[in-house]
Amino acid sequence: MSAPLITEEQRAALLENGRRAAAGEPDDPLPVVRLFTPDAHAIWLLASLDPADGDTAFGIMDVGIGMPEVGRIKLSDLASIVGPNKQPVTRDLYFQAVRPLSEYLRLAQENGSIVD
Repeated sequence: MSAPLITEEQRAALLENGRRAAAGEPDDPLPVVRLFTPDAHAIWLLASLDPADGDTAFGIMDVGIGMPEVGRIKLSDLASIVGPNKQPVTRDLYFQAVRPLSEYLRLAQENGSIVD
């Protein structure tokens, strides 16, 4: 069995960011978790979880075609994705955000992919 996509600590941080966003508080959070496909070039930098369902994540998605974008994706959908060699989406155990989400997006759009 593979490791969970996010830890309980990450879930709590994602939900807190989601609560702030739902309350309309101005916020540009640090991404909490970086997920990726080990056998493809897809990366997700997730910053918040919708507190209403606890499954819909918000962040930057880069599916490896040079067009990273901000959007929403369900963790349950990510858990079912596998790459071309059948490897599941994996959590980057060493990821530490060093800039807010908007700055990651700006750099990703300039570079055509998520950097860091």
